[in-house]
Amino acid sequence: MNTLLTTIIIGISLSMDAFSLSLVYGLEPINKNNKVLLSIIVGIYHFIMPIIGLYFGKIIINFLPFKVNILVAIIFTIIGIDMIYSSFKNKEEKLSISILSFLLFGLSVSIDSFTTGIGINIINNNYLEVSIIFALISSLFTYIGLILGYKINKKLGPISSLLGGIILLILSVYYYTI
Repeated sequence: MNTLLTTIIIGISLSMDAFSLSLVYGLEPINKNNKVLLSIIVGIYHFIMPIIGLYFGKIIINFLPFKVNILVAIIFTIIGIDMIYSSFKNKEEKLSISILSFLLFGLSVSIDSFTTGIGINIINNNYLEVSIIFALISSLFTYIGLILGYKINKKLGPISSLLGGIILLILSVYYYTI
């Protein structure tokens, strides 16, 4: 599989939780400047987190008694299962619209980029490219989710998170078999 295409697919699947949560946030009265700000915050987190994960991953990988692709498959499986599980949770509580809530939002939807960063070097060793792709895709998906939140039913949020989880599970099987 082409490394750029794989990186884009991973970026899309990692952005699904940001998209689904943005759909819910989009139902709240958020002005255009705050939509852009939140999208940028999510992008910055998705830029930084894989690099941090990669740094710690290099330390961890030296102690692994098995191939790194197995670790990537395990990480993708865990994230995928978590995304599928979270797609069935009820998220009806009132959301806070503040810079702190935006920062926490960005952190919560980028944790999976951190864990993906741990093994990203077997997929694509151009770390700057990976981080930029993750940042751009997650910013775009966040912004689109905020916009669509006004226009579509709340039920699509869990479906997109479910889809992201399924994509990660498929990729985990692929990386387990290489």
